[in-house]
Amino acid sequence: MISVRYAYAVTTALLMAGGTVALVNGNPVTAQTGLAVSEQVNLAPGGAPSSFADLAAQLQPAVVNIATRQKVQVATSFNPFTGERRPVTQEQASGGSGFLISSDGYIVTNNHVVAGGPAGDAVDRVTVTLFDGKEYQAEIVGRDPSSDIALLKIRATGLPFVKMADSKQSRVGDWVIAIGNPLGLGNTVTAGIISALQRNIGAGGAYDRFIQTDTAINPGNSGGPLFNLKGEVVGINNRLISPVGANIGVGFAIPAEEAVPVVESLKKGVRPERGYLGISITPVNEKLADALGLEKNRGEFVARVVSGEGADKAGLKEGDIVIRVNGREVTPEATLSYIVANIKPGTRIPLDILREGKPMSLNALVGTRPTEEKLAQATFPEDNGNDQTNTNESSDVKQLRDFLGVTGVTIVPEIARQLGLAPETKGVAVAVPGVGSGALAGLTRRDVIVSVNYKPIADITDLVAQIALAKKNGRENVLLGVRRLGGPQQYVAVGITG
Repeated sequence: MISVRYAYAVTTALLMAGGTVALVNGNPVTAQTGLAVSEQVNLAPGGAPSSFADLAAQLQPAVVNIATRQKVQVATSFNPFTGERRPVTQEQASGGSGFLISSDGYIVTNNHVVAGGPAGDAVDRVTVTLFDGKEYQAEIVGRDPSSDIALLKIRATGLPFVKMADSKQSRVGDWVIAIGNPLGLGNTVTAGIISALQRNIGAGGAYDRFIQTDTAINPGNSGGPLFNLKGEVVGINNRLISPVGANIGVGFAIPAEEAVPVVESLKKGVRPERGYLGISITPVNEKLADALGLEKNRGEFVARVVSGEGADKAGLKEGDIVIRVNGREVTPEATLSYIVANIKPGTRIPLDILREGKPMSLNALVGTRPTEEKLAQATFPEDNGNDQTNTNESSDVKQLRDFLGVTGVTIVPEIARQLGLAPETKGVAVAVPGVGSGALAGLTRRDVIVSVNYKPIADITDLVAQIALAKKNGRENVLLGVRRLGGPQQYVAVGITG
């Protein structure tokens, strides 16, 4: 039986639209150019407005429709006479929303809106449609998969634009409105309130902090703005949680204060720098807390220390419990990864830890966080000492990406230990969720796939073979048995894309 809690989790979906249609109704609203919309007059006052009409009319011209096209490999053809294999490609269309942040055509959106194919590469073509119906081919200035933010540029001037707010000033209960292109319906305006701030939705990683809102957002809203009543962008609409795949009043936006430094880095053509200590950690859950005589949900357990990185040089060891980082308590809401990622590399910080039950203080120099792909390779090494297996697994890793859009590795005792599982655990650990069907179905890093259509799998070769068999039998989806954070097996249906 699928647990209710996990059923919600696995339907956490990035708000991508399978195809977008720009529908422009009525006459375009003329907005003053060269000045941010939020600095213009007649915006809604504080409190509960009698209508959002004036605010919406002034903000809509700065919101854009984004349509993308990408050629992806969907099959391989075989010529029996020459023995030649050739890829069979297909053009796929998708899209979402975005918003102008300057009068000369810079546009912010989500990375997954402009990422195509299982490997998450940039799409081949991006078309931006403005509120007045004008279309432009957009350049992808930069993408940051870690924060799911991308920056585009169109060749135009004198455009209406909006400003990013200091979303730290936002409060639960504040009115907000979303403007975007949900389900292909262009220039749609919805309103609601902020339901929660700094929400950790369990997606993993150092950037799992969102503004939660009951404002109606749906597939196609992704990358669009969430505005306050001053007309400022407080968040970038990103995903929803729903048992039915559509809005039920639980949507999420990337906070503006986290997006601004990423956008500035992308504008300069550099990769955003984030802090890194070089450790693998697991939460102090109820069982671990009881075993060590600690308070549950306080601190994180060090499962692995990367040689030569900041934590190692500071003297941190496997088995330590990190209680406080740079003066901040480590909790499920403020995880160690999140705190460190938001500290500038090169900063020296104090670490308060427990070692065998005794309090200690260390000082660590924060390094620069590697890319997610490099982190996955370091955390889940594919090399198990058998050259033949490695050769086979490399091929299987690619095939798994083609099928589900995720990168995975076979569970070996070392990986099982890192994931808090029994050494004899069999299956495949998700290393990089990517942006394919697996991510859309809710698979996240550190999930462990243990079965396909109720048949247990031993390794990645077995997993790929079972998916291939399902595809051969005409199935477009497979039912995966998944264990998350050492919990009981749950089930999630995932589309086969390769």
